Amino acid sequence: MNKRNFVAASMGLAGLWTATSTSSHAAPPANTSAHPALLTISGAITQPNRGALDATIDQMMGKHGIQFTNAHALDAAALQRMAAVTIKPTLEYDSKPHTLKGPLLTTVLAAAGVPAGSPVQLVLRAVDGYNVTLSLADAQAYRMIVATHIDGQPMALGGLGPQWAVYDADMLPAFKDKPVKERFGLCPWGLYHIEVKKA
Repeated sequence: MNKRNFVAASMGLAGLWTATSTSSHAAPPANTSAHPALLTISGAITQPNRGALDATIDQMMGKHGIQFTNAHALDAAALQRMAAVTIKPTLEYDSKPHTLKGPLLTTVLAAAGVPAGSPVQLVLRAVDGYNVTLSLADAQAYRMIVATHIDGQPMALGGLGPQWAVYDADMLPAFKDKPVKERFGLCPWGLYHIEVKKA
């Protein structure tokens, strides 16, 4: 994961935690937030709140080959309303423990109508195109969270945020005995899209 080239700075996405959307390209569905989406969930979901990918507006998703006819979009406020979990894994970047906080990935998926225990695969995609596939069962077993805060501060785009799908590798038998730099391959930082695929 340390070999990834992070290109978010050139995408003009700074300030997503506090900025609001002013686009009037198309009328959004009635239940879509007026604030910018930070995380979009598409695929095998039952509670969409936005329409199809827009080739003009959804440039990054289009460049990453993402396609959908509807999706569930979450802004910062929606993520903050979800019950948060705190973990303290040792991170590969400085080999020190850091406090990460955010909702469980299963909680985030439930908002889009994906029940815990569903036999689905998840494709977690970061803003630089890095992506991983894992089962919902594994994400649940690892108690993976969608971290929005690190050491008490919102995670910034250009850093590890605005979201990071991550688990407490120090506490998991599958990862705790590996070198720290090999523990987080399933944890894309800069997470912005989740595709839910039927198994």
